[in-house]
Formats: sequence, C-alpha cells, structure tokens
Amino acid sequence: MDRFKGKTALITGGTTGIGLATAKLFINEGARVIVTGRAAATIKAAQAELGDNAIVARSDATSLPDMDALAAKVKETFGKLDVLFANAGYGRFIPFEAVTEEVYDEMLNLNAKGPYFIVQKLAPLMPEGSSVVFTTSIANVKGMPTLSAYGAAKAALRSLTRSLAAELLPRGIRVNAVSPGPVVTPILQKVGMSKEAEDQVYLQMTQSVPMKRMGQPEEVAKAVAFLAIDATYTTGTELPVDGGWSQL
Repeated sequence: MDRFKGKTALITGGTTGIGLATAKLFINEGARVIVTGRAAATIKAAQAELGDNAIVARSDATSLPDMDALAAKVKETFGKLDVLFANAGYGRFIPFEAVTEEVYDEMLNLNAKGPYFIVQKLAPLMPEGSSVVFTTSIANVKGMPTLSAYGAAKAALRSLTRSLAAELLPRGIRVNAVSPGPVVTPILQKVGMSKEAEDQVYLQMTQSVPMKRMGQPEEVAKAVAFLAIDATYTTGTELPVDGGWSQL
C-alpha cells in the first residue's frame, strides 16, 4: 500500500477514465496527487471519489497561462514533482473531407502542443529520477478512418516522447508513453457522440482487437505506474496496452 510513499504526481485529464484510474492507483500506493480537468461536474465528482488524498484543480490542457498557474500550484503544494502523467486528450471521429481547420487545430493543440508545453513548465520542478508519461494512442500506428487529425497529433506525441527523452536525459528525467487501444471511458460521450453511436464504435473496435474485448482504465493505469515508477532503465519507449491490436 505504501509502494509510492513520498512520491508526488500530477495527472492532467485526471477526473475521468484512464487519468482517474491512475490517480486512484497512485493514491492507494501512498503518493500525493494533483489531478486536473475542465468540467465543473467531473471535477466535483473526482474530488468526492478521491477524497482528501488528492487535489483536483481546474486547468485547460491547451492554455499556457493555466499551465503556469498549475506549475505554481505544484511548487507551492509539493515543492517537487516525481511523476508527470500528461494524459489530457481526446479524438473526434470526423471523415477527412469534413475536417475543418478549427477541428485540426483543436486536435493538434490538445494532443501535441499541450503535452509539449506542460513538460516545459513542469520539468524545472522534476528532480533526478523523476519521469514523464504521455498518453499516445493506437491511432498513431494504425490507419483509422475518421481519426486522421487525432492520429497525426498522437504520432507527433510519439515522436516527442523520443525527443524529450533524449533532451531530458542529462537531468535524469525519463520520458515514456503508454499507448491505449479501445478502453471503456466516457470520452466518446464527452465529444458529443450518442449512446447508440458509442455502442456501435465499441462493437466495431472489439471485433478488431485480437483479444476481442475492450480494455479497462485500470489496466492502462498499471502500465502507467510501471513506466512512471518501476521502469528505471527505460526511456523513450511506447508501451502498447491495446489487446494486441498494434502487434498482431
């Protein structure tokens, strides 16, 4: 229960799904955690679920001023940061010919630009032996219709994992990525998809996954914890948690 005692962690996009499951795991192992979100309802629900062992803060993962404020909060609260899990992100299912400049910019800002600058803001607080974990996606290695802009952004994030791993190595900071396949989270509802459409997407994805099932947020959280804490001789890598979809 105290495996991560003394560790501090920041989880962006931590009020639902994979981020929330990871926050629970870290707290259960003794870490102190700050999680971020944007929606008042999910922030309130996450705070109630995580209790006094976590701080749940409103922060826009695409806003540099919000990132500055978040870095100040981490410094004031923890003094240092052992784990940065840059998890905030989502994809929009839109056919290529219907993607607008606004949608394209939204996908790149949230899934590539935001992670880049949150690391830039938080790295000064990260001591030797600390780590960054990004959330990429199976969409960065598999060609997926209707996810072209999202896939491009996640591919950029995969490249960023390698680049920052090399750049932060002299500081003793490891940088890795977890790459989820289809996971049961509220994300499709967040982007406005109906329950019927969501069920159809999940059915199609389940049929494509070699293990023939959706993943659970807790399964991804375990991989994040491994990369963040246990994988002390690993940097620059991407760990697929996708039921074998990217490999088989």
